[in-house]
Amino acid sequence: MSKVVEIPTGKRTALYRFFEILPGFLSYSMVVLLVILSAISPIAGSVYLLLIVIMSLVKAIGVAFRTVQGYKVVNQGIKVNWQKRLQDLEDPNESYARLKGRKSSEYQYDVHLNNLCMMAAAEDGYFPKPSQVYHAVIITMYNETLDVLTPTLESVLATTYPKDRMIIVIAYEERGGPETEKVAKILEKNYRKKFAGFVLAKHPADIPGEVVGKGGNITNAGKVLRDYVKERGIRFGDVIVTTLDSDNRPHKCYFDQVAYEFIVREDRKRLSYQPVSLFTNNIWDAPAVTRVVACTNSFWNLICTMRPHVLRNFASHSQPLDALVEMNFWSTHTIVEDGHQYWRSLFYFDGVYDVVPIRAPIYQDAVLSDSLFKTLKAQWVQLRRWDYGASDVAYVGTYLFSKQRTVRYLSLVPKFIRLLDGHVTLAAIAPIVAFGGWVPLMFQLESRDLLSHNLPMVVSYIQTFAACMLSISILLSLKMLPPRPARYKKVKKFFMVIQWIISPIIAIVYSSFCAFYSQTRLMLALYMEKFDVTDKAVKK
Repeated sequence: MSKVVEIPTGKRTALYRFFEILPGFLSYSMVVLLVILSAISPIAGSVYLLLIVIMSLVKAIGVAFRTVQGYKVVNQGIKVNWQKRLQDLEDPNESYARLKGRKSSEYQYDVHLNNLCMMAAAEDGYFPKPSQVYHAVIITMYNETLDVLTPTLESVLATTYPKDRMIIVIAYEERGGPETEKVAKILEKNYRKKFAGFVLAKHPADIPGEVVGKGGNITNAGKVLRDYVKERGIRFGDVIVTTLDSDNRPHKCYFDQVAYEFIVREDRKRLSYQPVSLFTNNIWDAPAVTRVVACTNSFWNLICTMRPHVLRNFASHSQPLDALVEMNFWSTHTIVEDGHQYWRSLFYFDGVYDVVPIRAPIYQDAVLSDSLFKTLKAQWVQLRRWDYGASDVAYVGTYLFSKQRTVRYLSLVPKFIRLLDGHVTLAAIAPIVAFGGWVPLMFQLESRDLLSHNLPMVVSYIQTFAACMLSISILLSLKMLPPRPARYKKVKKFFMVIQWIISPIIAIVYSSFCAFYSQTRLMLALYMEKFDVTDKAVKK
């Protein structure tokens, strides 16, 4: 336990405060620098802006390519019979003898053969058998109704992993009140006989030292699970723990794929498994604004699955129970425990820790409340909470200069730079690209330099090209749509196309402003210590 590096509570050190201020300072500086350079020299301001716009364009091209690539890979991954591949691992000698020499175009078939060969050559017991691996699924709830939670339990039940090796933990909040406890007990009554185990874990309210958030809830559930597993003589190292929000629905092959990757990798305690989060459950019901946000977030997760070297934990993910027990589960000091778990695990395991991409989705809801105003507000609240992940800059930056650091400096620095860059560009780039073309011209109206006067037009041309790249996203978003509910006419699909007209506004209002909001709070030490639960309305 002493190895776990926790986020400080109360007064921070000067170094920690420096890194808390840094993301917001750099984000504001990028915007202010354009104004200052333009006031000094229109050419300098124009060159600065062009560099940012060109950089953004290059990134946009890369984003479009990786999004399409990620979509193809995920589609290939979910077509594989992962349950059959798991069965092959039960007796790798027999399976390899039977399959070697066979040709197949199936996704990663050659990798599967290599895995069988490796396992066949290993000593007995070196790799666990599928029949001894359990999945424990922690499903969090606060005040959600049965209408929200029942489809989630049904989706877990519909997965192809054997239910006699699945344990469900309903992690519910005491502060949700009697109605929440009632819903939890109804779920237990309806589903307890359908899985190997079904456990209720009530998270007490107002625990000293905990922020009000999901981290405390799932940590409490993890401890309940630990005791449950120990009582039944199941090895911690044979249990994979997956956390799900109340609206999460895993693809039917998800748990099979995770178990497969868990078995064939040697240093499995130092690994976690990250699915692709697709926000499509209720996409037909959501208004245009939250549909665009949901699609954009889905695209980003498709991109991340194609970049394993930068992949970090996000939302729902899986991690072995033995690792979680050693680390005391998740942080209870932050409202962004999912992304923070990556850094916490990396530091605990001295830098020897990786996130394995799982080519299977976990479907989630787009933000939807019971009115348009409440929905728009809920979307803002959700994104500002996600953007509070900028708090990890201080956590990582301070550790980088700590005498207790056990992660190699040259390994950690690029990770830190990518973390910082991601938050700064999220805040600053959209307003600069949208409005920056006019800034040099406004300060030097009488200047005759061609670059400044033609800059708005040049930026406009580049933005037009970027809009063409957006068409790829539009087509992909249509392919990702679930079946159209009968209550909607075919014309609804037309609105799924024209909705993208508002994407520049959304990039500024919901991406940039939310990021600035969270970073400003960090700069002013106005810490976000309460997890605002996203509304989950269900249309029938």
